[in-house]
Amino acid sequence: MTIHIGAAKEDIAETVLLPGDPYRAKWAAETFLQDVRLVNEVRGMLGFTGTWKGHRVTIQGSGMGMPSLSIYVNELIKDYDAQTLIRIGSCGGMQDKVNLRDVIVAMTASSLSTPSRGFFRELNFAPCADWDLLHAAVQAAEAKGTPTHVGGIYSSDVFYDERPDLNEQMVRHGVLAVEMEAAELYNLAARHGRRALAVLTVSDHLLTGEAMPADQRERSFGDMVEIALEAAFA
Repeated sequence: MTIHIGAAKEDIAETVLLPGDPYRAKWAAETFLQDVRLVNEVRGMLGFTGTWKGHRVTIQGSGMGMPSLSIYVNELIKDYDAQTLIRIGSCGGMQDKVNLRDVIVAMTASSLSTPSRGFFRELNFAPCADWDLLHAAVQAAEAKGTPTHVGGIYSSDVFYDERPDLNEQMVRHGVLAVEMEAAELYNLAARHGRRALAVLTVSDHLLTGEAMPADQRERSFGDMVEIALEAAFA
């Protein structure tokens, strides 16, 4: 048990999926796992452990933004010995070729700042995904026929962004999408020698202004969860 996770050590699996929304964690666990148990509800940040095709899996909400995710990932790694951590969440498309409901597998995650910045000081460290997880996720997506893009994303510090000049440069440099957590996940995984990946569903688009209605988001996220699970145990 930690400050933010009320589970016993044996209640957390070595493989953890990390949606930001705790209710999305509940939906994913109840939809895709068997023998599901609630293992954490501290501060309403729900976590569940069950099995998928005989493999133990924990699905733990991580909150919004890198500081919140950093708390949960630090505790999952240091106190629960999590080995594979996969973010499953929504993102905003930033390229014309990216459409709503497409899946993005994040090879790298750029950022202006992360909670890990103090470690690196003057170094612009380039956090990236685990290759084996990334490769397996792409294969799983191709097998499902899910429209998928692989490349760099941007992890933002803010949701209500007021930097159109920065967005223009990211679009120019091929950044596929924006979200708020993956860069710190990749930093922590690199620091502690763990496997990490972000598999994301495009829920809105910065260029077109399109957005999925809230009631359609969960139904559209199933492919992302299945791809993450397939990748974790490939």
